[in-house]
Amino acid sequence: MNSDGLIRLGGGRKVNWGNIVAIVAAMLVAVGLPLALRSRKKGGQKKVEELCQHLQRIGVEASALEEGTSQEKPAQKRSWGEKSVGIIKLTDKNIDSISVIGVASQYGANYFLDYLVTSPSLIVGNKKKKTRMSMKKSSLLRGEAIDIEWKGDNSLAQKLNLDYRLKDKLLQADLSTLKGSIQIIPESKYGYVRIRTTCLLPSPDVFDSMDIIAKHISSGW
Repeated sequence: MNSDGLIRLGGGRKVNWGNIVAIVAAMLVAVGLPLALRSRKKGGQKKVEELCQHLQRIGVEASALEEGTSQEKPAQKRSWGEKSVGIIKLTDKNIDSISVIGVASQYGANYFLDYLVTSPSLIVGNKKKKTRMSMKKSSLLRGEAIDIEWKGDNSLAQKLNLDYRLKDKLLQADLSTLKGSIQIIPESKYGYVRIRTTCLLPSPDVFDSMDIIAKHISSGW
């Protein structure tokens, strides 16, 4: 390959190295993405079953909804490559249901949990900002979480920051399983809010924290 990025072949023909890289990348996508889509469906079904059984074991009344029910539809309106692979309905909780989200790419399938909460304050035109949890650690590397702060929508963040019971529960939980983040995403068009975490089997403290957040959301802000 010479300095202008061309590879000289037999007979004096030249091939651009950038074109070869682009072709190889396209081939990887063409092969990897269909495999990821199949993996997302199969792996997603297993995760829904495991999560439902886990919630029942920690005392939560939970049941998996059958595919195609009307309650599934709002949670399935996602960006390309992202799809709800199952919904778990909850009873007597501030959280209405939990959607297991599968995200497929040429690199494989990843999963998240969306805790879905109906909010009376969400109406079309009444824009609410996304809110995110951030942690303060005792040290930069491998430090323990010593404080939690919510940033984003001013009204909701203030409520969450002043809820010391929520803060205590989160600090008592193993926050490493959450990868350090909880996102609260308003879906004004559909009248509900998503509390998103990585896909995990929540400990009682983590689940209680999600339900406390859902209570603040459902009470309006």
